Amino acid sequence: MIPAQFDYLRPGSLQEASEALASDEEAKVLAGGQSLLPLLRLRLAYPSLLVDVSRLEELTGILDERDHVFIGAMATHDEVLRSPAVIAGCPLVALAAATVADPAVRHRGTFGGSLAHADPAGDLPAVALALECVMVTSTRQIPAADFFLDYLEPALEPGEILVGVKVPKLGPGWGFHYEKFHRTAQAWAIVGVAAAVRRANGSIQEARIGLTNMGPTPVRARAVESALQGVELGEAVRQACAEAAEGTSPTSDLHAQADYRRHLAQVLTHRAVNAAAGRP
Repeated sequence: MIPAQFDYLRPGSLQEASEALASDEEAKVLAGGQSLLPLLRLRLAYPSLLVDVSRLEELTGILDERDHVFIGAMATHDEVLRSPAVIAGCPLVALAAATVADPAVRHRGTFGGSLAHADPAGDLPAVALALECVMVTSTRQIPAADFFLDYLEPALEPGEILVGVKVPKLGPGWGFHYEKFHRTAQAWAIVGVAAAVRRANGSIQEARIGLTNMGPTPVRARAVESALQGVELGEAVRQACAEAAEGTSPTSDLHAQADYRRHLAQVLTHRAVNAAAGRP
């Protein structure tokens, strides 16, 4: 299909981009375009103005800083998954980025665009939630827990642009894994699980679990996190992961019923926790 008519602007600075977005409430940011363009073609989005931020240097780069890795919003998924700073400092991000769609999308789609799109079926929002990332915008810093307000609704004010993301380095003793179930490489995850696990003295001391596509926003599996504290690997982990669907509100659609998603959340959380803890 052909998109509805819109105006196009390629600003030369972050300030110019912010002013353009603030002046038109129907304006949309165009970054990699891998989420927005399909919506335009299907006429599910009708922006009056596209503000192309792909050439803004303020949004680029991946920086290894003392206690976190800063990932610029315009970093592509391919750049993220290959970055030595990301692989060493926050490997869960690299693991999840490697599962996004297919190579063509990963070379065009952007890290910040995926997060700002706020699709609960996307792979990266659940990772950002589990790692307790901080979203850096043109005006403020927003914890990931406060960033995803509702379905496709990030906590961005008019004129506010996501500049980059601070991803904390969790340090030694932590293991990571991203597990998801999807029909094809290009399809959204039916359910996904981002797991970070810290072991010591043969047991799990701390766990952080983010769930993909288990509600209108990414979800922290708090019940599982609490149940895993002090647990040794084995049957106790399976029992703890049985709580994965608690507090979630998955939908039923053409791809899966809600009860099937709840079942998948339990199974995939068990797999992800075992893998993050170093157990096949």
